[in-house]
Amino acid sequence: MASTNDLKNGMVLKLDGDQLWSVVEFQHVKPGKGPAFVRTKLKNVLSGKIVDKTFNAGTKVETATVDRRDMQFSYMDGDYFVFMDMQTFDQLHIDRKTVGDAANFLIEGFDATVAQHEGQVLYVELPAAVELVIKHTEPGVQGDRSTGGSKPAELETGHSIQVPLFITTGEKIKVDTRSGEYLGRVNS
Repeated sequence: MASTNDLKNGMVLKLDGDQLWSVVEFQHVKPGKGPAFVRTKLKNVLSGKIVDKTFNAGTKVETATVDRRDMQFSYMDGDYFVFMDMQTFDQLHIDRKTVGDAANFLIEGFDATVAQHEGQVLYVELPAAVELVIKHTEPGVQGDRSTGGSKPAELETGHSIQVPLFITTGEKIKVDTRSGEYLGRVNS
């Protein structure tokens, strides 16, 4: 148990029965009159749904113990992603639904954070940016426009993103794993 005064970003709470909610944002509010309260933005760990919830200051909330481990993606086994704990060398099979959008940017050897609660895998989190090679993209044609254009490019993972016209097949680029946006070239 913790008090709403102890909330921190990333903390996982157990609310509404056994649902797990991660604290995205919180703000302590002390109005001129009336009791203080805590305004939070919570994200459901399993569904990804985000809700706003207000608690009275000092209210007790149940916290959940979430075990976050750094693991390395080893290989695909059918529809399962196999991750290895680099300290114990234990392997963990995680289904595609749980891996979610992170699957678009995973290649063998990439490190990821795997979060578990009571033996159940909650989510897989990649670093904010990863470096990937462009598998295929059409040559950029400069036309009559006033701003820089973009074109689709297929990454080595098979996922497609928009890149600037000057990017060519075989180049290594940096990609934001949260938004899927092109961040820049990687100089080898």
